Amino acid sequence: MALTRPYPWEASYPPGMQWDAPYQRGTLPELLAKAASDYGDRPAIEFRDRQISYTELARRAALAAAGFHRFGLKRGDTVAFYLHNTPYHPIAFFGAFQAGLRVVLLSPLDAPRVLAHKLKDSAARTLLATNIPGMLQVAERLLAEGHADRLIVGEDEAWGAPSPGLPLPAAAIPWSSFEGGDAPPDPGLTPDDVACLQYTGGTTGLPRAAMLTHGNFTAAISMLNNWSFTKDRPYGVDDRVIGVLPLFHIYALTGVLLRSIVSGTEILLRPRFDIATTLDDIERKRATSFPGVPTMWIALAGVPDLEKHDFSSLRFAGSGGAPLPAEIATRIEALTGCRLGGGWGMTETSPIGSLIPEDVPYKPGLIGLPVPGLVMRIVSLDDPSVELGPNERGEIAIQGPNVTPGYYNRPEENAKAFADGWFLTGDVGHMDENGFFFLVDRKKDMIISGGFNVYPALIEDAVYEHPDVAECAVIGIADAYRGQAAKVFVSLKPGAAELTYEALKDFLKDRVGRHEMPTALEIRDALPKTPVGKLSRKELSDEEKARGA
Repeated sequence: MALTRPYPWEASYPPGMQWDAPYQRGTLPELLAKAASDYGDRPAIEFRDRQISYTELARRAALAAAGFHRFGLKRGDTVAFYLHNTPYHPIAFFGAFQAGLRVVLLSPLDAPRVLAHKLKDSAARTLLATNIPGMLQVAERLLAEGHADRLIVGEDEAWGAPSPGLPLPAAAIPWSSFEGGDAPPDPGLTPDDVACLQYTGGTTGLPRAAMLTHGNFTAAISMLNNWSFTKDRPYGVDDRVIGVLPLFHIYALTGVLLRSIVSGTEILLRPRFDIATTLDDIERKRATSFPGVPTMWIALAGVPDLEKHDFSSLRFAGSGGAPLPAEIATRIEALTGCRLGGGWGMTETSPIGSLIPEDVPYKPGLIGLPVPGLVMRIVSLDDPSVELGPNERGEIAIQGPNVTPGYYNRPEENAKAFADGWFLTGDVGHMDENGFFFLVDRKKDMIISGGFNVYPALIEDAVYEHPDVAECAVIGIADAYRGQAAKVFVSLKPGAAELTYEALKDFLKDRVGRHEMPTALEIRDALPKTPVGKLSRKELSDEEKARGA
């Protein structure tokens, strides 16, 4: 079956929505310039009760661009952000692009050696951080070990920090003396230029960078807005969105920051999720939109007397990154009157993919309809050139202007990731006769824990450094709070002392990120293997599922 228009999902679209609706494809500096022109003195960001207007955001981004230029960065260079949610992020983000740079967004959850890998792999020699405890020490270590040549540190107290930040190291460049100078020459960016090297999992366990272009991002926002229309568009000039999702993650980068900038929406930017602050943002600051992840909604659902709180300002509530328990979705929807949206996407799609219309009942595995401008199909697991028909299970393949052109410096992986111009997602599913897509499984063994991708091979590499470990395998197990968590299976070397979970956890604390830390350990005499001698994660997963049943 070859998909041709009209596509099966078009007949299932909500009234008024068109698959071929026009979308914009430009550059991110153009996006900010238009927003500053359109929205001027309207608030773009509120952080610790201080508002930053669209005009001020554009002005500060220009000062950051001048700073990058003054310190010798030029078109095509890469700068790495090691930041929590802070105004320095959007200021430097747009400033870097005005200077013609590429951006790498580093996760504070990553172990130092993973951060070092990303810096080396991306060729980023400039690192941007702030002086908050914990993260500054890691940034200093990366600089001292030669993983970066330059460390720029934003002073957190400039944005009304509740407590003083750490003293800036002598080797760091303070943000207050960094920004400013002569404007850089026009870099002449095009939509095809790479904006971000956004890291995701690799087949070897080490992260690889998806190249996301200016055109990928701007098209993704436009396509997403083509899905939302009239009454249910959650972002507009009179809206406030709770920006607690981390901006280093693709979900928040596109779905909160860029979408808000395009729409003139005010972002209530928050450094971290806190129940009391979130409820205050909804009740007192009258937030209209709250995109979250399952762990946030689970935490809110557990608040005593939650029904006594006022959710009347909310027009949109979303949950993404991982499956949400049905009972939590039901309770939140009853309290807020907002249906928690569902869908599917990935880093490589910026991360727009499919969405579930509001009036469609949830079904197991349902991920919805492709957004306008996007084409999805199911192909054979054995031969991706063979397209499958309705209700036949295979790999989800995708085409669209939001899809990455490939992985940075990974020609072999690019050859495997694309077939006949289609990106092969690694997700297994099927499409029904009405064009609705369902997710069944993952070809890869990726674990989604609290909305973050966790890669078993990376944890296994760290566990193998333990001197008493002979063999090791990591799988995902059900977790009531995170959705999934990592469990480690280990066989020990002859004569080894007993290995406890707490001892393993202590061993791994500097080797894996917090989101990657296993929640369970099982010691076995031997681990199951495939007929060719490889450790069988599948067999372990099947055993866990049977045990759970």
